[in-house]
Amino acid sequence: RPLVDVDSMLLPDRAGVRMSLMQWLKFIVATIPKLPAVISSRPSVVDARISKVSHISPFENFAVLTYCFGGSTAVRLGSTGLVQSVVICHPGPFSEAQAKAIKVPASWVCAEDDLFFNHAYRLQIEALFVEREGTDASIEYEFKDYEGTAHGFAARPNLALPKVKEAHEKAFQQAVDWFEKTLHL
Repeated sequence: RPLVDVDSMLLPDRAGVRMSLMQWLKFIVATIPKLPAVISSRPSVVDARISKVSHISPFENFAVLTYCFGGSTAVRLGSTGLVQSVVICHPGPFSEAQAKAIKVPASWVCAEDDLFFNHAYRLQIEALFVEREGTDASIEYEFKDYEGTAHGFAARPNLALPKVKEAHEKAFQQAVDWFEKTLHL
């Protein structure tokens, strides 16, 4: 289940839109009741669930397609050996150390304007992957930026905005193509 329902996601729906102080307060107040879901999705719980499913499943490969807070989780899962590929859409906060630890193919779906994964940080993270190229730590990766978009476009797009709708569709196709490529489907 999602940590935050769509109606509680009071973030901008396109690049260039800024939140007022009142909008930030509404966002925070709407998020507070969701804290139990965040706690129940902590790493120890998520890892145990994935490990259990992977041991009883007939499937050889597991991959994750994640958004926002889930994107932060995918960054961490990419280092655990529990999944074989990740698609990370406009992630929430994570550290450079967590990104460096990713050991599986990683595809990044990036918004033009992201409150939690801004462009400067996105470039820093991509540079970490570039540094690994040609070494034993090298992994397959890609970063794609979607013009006109804001954090959340791949999960809760405003389909009335043509650029956002197109970006949403392309991001979905990016994930499909990535899994076909890295999981050899």
